[in-house]
Amino acid sequence: MIWDNLLIALQAIRANKLRSLLTMLGIIIGVGAVIAVVSIVQGLNYVIATQLEGVGASYIRVAWRDDPNDADLAGREITLTYEDGLAVMERASAIKYFNPIFFRGERAQYRDRRHATTLLGVGPSHQEVNNHWVERGRFFSSLDLDRRTRVCIIGKDIVDELELGDEPLGKELVIGRGSFTVVGVMAEMGELFGQSRDDLVLIPITTARDIYGPDPFKRLILDFQATSADRVAQAKDQITEILRARHGIPEGKRNDFRVVLQEEILETTGSILGTLTSVVAGVVSIALLVGGIGIMNIMLVSVTERTREIGVRKAVGARKSDIMVQFLIEAVTISLVGGLIGVLVGWGLGILGANAIPGFPPAHVPLWAVALGFGFAALVGIFFGTYPAAKAAALDPIEALRHE
Repeated sequence: MIWDNLLIALQAIRANKLRSLLTMLGIIIGVGAVIAVVSIVQGLNYVIATQLEGVGASYIRVAWRDDPNDADLAGREITLTYEDGLAVMERASAIKYFNPIFFRGERAQYRDRRHATTLLGVGPSHQEVNNHWVERGRFFSSLDLDRRTRVCIIGKDIVDELELGDEPLGKELVIGRGSFTVVGVMAEMGELFGQSRDDLVLIPITTARDIYGPDPFKRLILDFQATSADRVAQAKDQITEILRARHGIPEGKRNDFRVVLQEEILETTGSILGTLTSVVAGVVSIALLVGGIGIMNIMLVSVTERTREIGVRKAVGARKSDIMVQFLIEAVTISLVGGLIGVLVGWGLGILGANAIPGFPPAHVPLWAVALGFGFAALVGIFFGTYPAAKAAALDPIEALRHE
């Protein structure tokens, strides 16, 4: 009986194409909007998660805190130095690698070619901590840091913009205030959010301090890798204890630095994107409500138009439940067809939206989002189709047969 009623519902949709399409419009808009937003947000979340997983579960970042509204920080000089990182590396048993990061915008020049880029002063463990490796040439050694050598490692964009050719190694570049010899080229990483991750120049952190003086190096980013993923929590505790002691923070006072784990970054990102998705889903639920009202109105019209048919069916033995199931299946079928169209439209809009933003991650539609779209559509059909179906089932067969 269910299969027969489904075929009848599909025939009714085909016989009244325009009316059916207008009835489904609210469902199509609602489901399409949900799928479009989810596909873009999940694409973004997927790329962020992939990037963070690339550096490993043992990745730890330490940054300074500078909150003017925090009474614990009032009147204090907030610092996070290279020496802080060295102290952690020396005393924390759960830490394997350490990488300080100093960054600023600079201009790179080769002959008559100039290009604005990002300059990073880093340590010899930059590759291990960030899982970003030299493709050609070599990376810095401890000897480069000790001697403060004027060497640099560049990204692929620098090779292209300065036209360094197929053999960039050994060439002399003027970067900001000094001349540097290219000793390596980093592996290509591509774009993210329209920003190239290959437009950078790396120099030894000690060389950067010699050039720019001590003041900019009072606040660095300190990246660490724990010895294993199982010891990340222990590493965080050790970093906190060592830095609190070095910064002279009394017991009961808040830290003047933040220790952030990869897992915490993922949770924060997921929470923000999840909130965004929920807000949008709440807004587009209005469209689903409108679509449901449209379905109920059309089904009430259908009950009126088919009153005599209902009377005939009851006269030949159809029960109330049979009539109710018939009209309920029709309402759900209209919703599900609208949901299917909405999923396809939303998927297409998500792909177009992601492609319209340069460097934005591709749209990603998880199966749960498709299931959610169909689930919403089915619930709308059941909820708003119940009243017309009940009204049809309650018709008196004699009065129905008399209906013109």
